[in-house]
Amino acid sequence: MLTPWEHLSIFQDFKGSEKSRSDKRKEIEKLLKDVGIWDMRNTKAKNLSGGSKRKLSVAIALCGDSKFVMLDEPTSGMDLQARRSLWNMLRAYRNNRIIILTTHYMDEADVLGDRIGIMAQGKLVCLGASLFLKKRYGVGYNLTLEKSS
Repeated sequence: MLTPWEHLSIFQDFKGSEKSRSDKRKEIEKLLKDVGIWDMRNTKAKNLSGGSKRKLSVAIALCGDSKFVMLDEPTSGMDLQARRSLWNMLRAYRNNRIIILTTHYMDEADVLGDRIGIMAQGKLVCLGASLFLKKRYGVGYNLTLEKSS
């Protein structure tokens, strides 16, 4: 029954944000613009599309200066452009935070992860930086480029 603006306002208070009212408003405005739902700020959340609801969930997780954020498949069901936009946003917001993100997309893990853990049958089977995992477990590939005059 709440709008995205109201959700963020309430969650700031839940998280104990001690910012001034104007700073809270600025943070909400920035988050809604950054996740791409500014135009829907006054629409009831139940009327948002699935992708917009996911974007709102990401904004809620990041509001109130959360230092530890867990995101469970935040880009699932989004089109490629929305996924890329959210990736850029998450990269910008990751300073001074720990973000744990689950995904089925290896390209997403590669772009966003400092360390990547791969699970199989509910167990962690490998963990490391993207380059380490590629060197150790990747089958490798060769890319040949030819430039004609």
